[in-house]
Amino acid sequence: MADMILKPNEKLDVRNILKDLDKYEPRRKGWVWRKPAPNLKMGPFEFHDVSEPLKNSVGLPPAKFFENIDPQPLPVITTEIASGRFEDDIRRMRMAAWHGADHIMVIRHMGQSHIDGLMEGTPQGIGGIPVTRKQVRAQRKALDIIEDEVGRPINYHSYVSGVAGPDVAVMFAEEGINGAHQDPQYNVLYRDINCVRSFVDACESKKILAWADILQIDGAHNANATAREAWKVMPELIVQHAINSLFSEKVGIKPENIALSTVPPSATPAPCMYLDLPYAVALRDICGRYKMRAQQNTKYICSSVREATVTHVMNMFISKLTSADIQSTITPDEGRNVPWHIYNMEACDNAKQALIGMDGLMEMIELKKDGPLRENARDIKERACLFMEEIIEVGGYFQAVKEGFFVDSAKYPERNGDGIARNPEGGIGYGYIFEREEDYMAPVTAHFGYNNVEQYGGDPADPAALIGGCTFEDRSKIVFIDELDDEDNVATRLEKVKKYLDGEAIKPEMEWCADGTIMITMMIPANARTAEAAAVEIGKKLGLEEPVVTSKEVMQEAEGTRIEMKGKLTFDVDPSNLEIPPEPHHLDDKTLYDEFQNHDMVVVCGTVGEDEHSVGLREIINIKHGGIEKWGIKVNYLGTSVPVEKLVDAAVELNADAILASTIISHDNIHYKNMKRINDLAVEKGIRDKVIICAGGTQVIPEDAVKTGIDAGFGRDSHGIDVATFLCEEAKRRRGEE
Repeated sequence: MADMILKPNEKLDVRNILKDLDKYEPRRKGWVWRKPAPNLKMGPFEFHDVSEPLKNSVGLPPAKFFENIDPQPLPVITTEIASGRFEDDIRRMRMAAWHGADHIMVIRHMGQSHIDGLMEGTPQGIGGIPVTRKQVRAQRKALDIIEDEVGRPINYHSYVSGVAGPDVAVMFAEEGINGAHQDPQYNVLYRDINCVRSFVDACESKKILAWADILQIDGAHNANATAREAWKVMPELIVQHAINSLFSEKVGIKPENIALSTVPPSATPAPCMYLDLPYAVALRDICGRYKMRAQQNTKYICSSVREATVTHVMNMFISKLTSADIQSTITPDEGRNVPWHIYNMEACDNAKQALIGMDGLMEMIELKKDGPLRENARDIKERACLFMEEIIEVGGYFQAVKEGFFVDSAKYPERNGDGIARNPEGGIGYGYIFEREEDYMAPVTAHFGYNNVEQYGGDPADPAALIGGCTFEDRSKIVFIDELDDEDNVATRLEKVKKYLDGEAIKPEMEWCADGTIMITMMIPANARTAEAAAVEIGKKLGLEEPVVTSKEVMQEAEGTRIEMKGKLTFDVDPSNLEIPPEPHHLDDKTLYDEFQNHDMVVVCGTVGEDEHSVGLREIINIKHGGIEKWGIKVNYLGTSVPVEKLVDAAVELNADAILASTIISHDNIHYKNMKRINDLAVEKGIRDKVIICAGGTQVIPEDAVKTGIDAGFGRDSHGIDVATFLCEEAKRRRGEE
């Protein structure tokens, strides 16, 4: 590990991570919270509700205007990853950490819930990855290196659910997992695992999580992701949270290591703030002793990035008003099953931007103590208490499950009869719970129940000492199994993409290395069904493999439809054949302000010849568009269709320091002929040595422009900063200050 140091300008090589995995040991156990940094001064601002900044990060795009600062919010930021290939997820983890995520949550594929034992090796998953020891160890090892790079501990998270829950919990404790979902009700309701089996397994699992100081997150939010009318199940959500949280506490998990996965139950166009804010207040009133992990509502996402972003920000406003210790960043992936790198990063940036934008908000406002907020919150709490009382009245939780109390989409105490019902004497794992014999012995650490080691001379306070320590104390007892399948493993997958990993070829990707996936956005002037069919046909004619429409949104029924489509490219790009232009050279604001404050610069400018285009030049000079006026350059704009003679005469008359000519029309190379004429006239009138001459336009090639005798040419995508930088440096050169 000591020699594994990432360099920001070099790719992370997963193959290096996989070396010597059998010898890897996690550097720590347990969850880590961000360190508050109140009243932090960064750049020109002071922040109130932030955490310590990162050593390396990717700031929000506008940060370039504010000294490139990247303030970090106080809540832990989650990103959820579900690509199916853990090796590609490692690269995504690095990107997410640079964007501010410090809770990396790896989604496990659904089928694993019903596997009664640990999986081994690294098979490929669908809708998530198979969680195995090798996969966990590789990702935790990678995160150890990544957290050194960004300068902040990173919490690694996965799932302790399904019929192998205790086995998985032990492996997680051994391998340095920091957070885990563990909720016996999730097993019962959504995976049809037997009630008794689920809760007995949960006792063992939670005892292990407690020993390893792993943060537990529950899964109660799945009720409003499943109910037909999610906004009506708010009382049940509180009941599920309360049952699991108090159960966990009774088993031995510290309250500060218990987190509720809270999800606002409604979404646009419902009056979501009016519905969701009282629920958030009610939940914190009843379960305030525990941590809150706020997650975006995904039930109603229609796969539009715009819609998901607004929903996310609305949800985070509730987080800010009512507190959230962890802010999750579910993305549009949930609505269209496209787990793409870019949306993980955008969601992290959404959270960072929203929470930093609301920095200090609670110092200025407070929630009303009366009115509909408190009345509605009280109503939700009363219904939750009545719900719990009825559970007790009918004979307890198992009987309530049997009668379909849960995920019923009516507002309690009403019932629609559409709840999830499970038979306590059936389901997966039924009949596999056995009462322990009185002399049952378990000489292991973190075991739930009695150990009985004293009958063999052991110490009940340290039962594992009887065997010289279990795997929690003696890692040499852990059996590391590498691969079981000769084909379905990480080595074969990496070999197939070797040329891309080694930089010999480039191919776009959205999910896996060199998957070739690209996304195209288009507006098709047709109704939705026609537009979708037309988009697929367009994709085929562009040469895309597997073109699929992932999102469509009607602009107007008859006028058109916005389409997002994905497809796969069939070709590579050879990087050795690329002509890569140099990075644009820009001077900083202070240098430019100082130059033009201390040395007046007067310019004359206009669109020359018979050219009526004005927008481009306006953007170069106008202060509103970041033009050269911003830094104190005095601009004299002559308009469009300006004869070159008039431009040069104005420079003479105004004693100008520079001439800026805009020229868009290029037939018969008229743009270069005009540049040469400006230069020749400046020589003829005796001002060439004094005046700096620049010309620009979308058809201008800078190198060809200079051949006409002028000082600089500016082509497509040039901006005021480019021109101002050149004027500053050229003026200094002429003064002998290079």
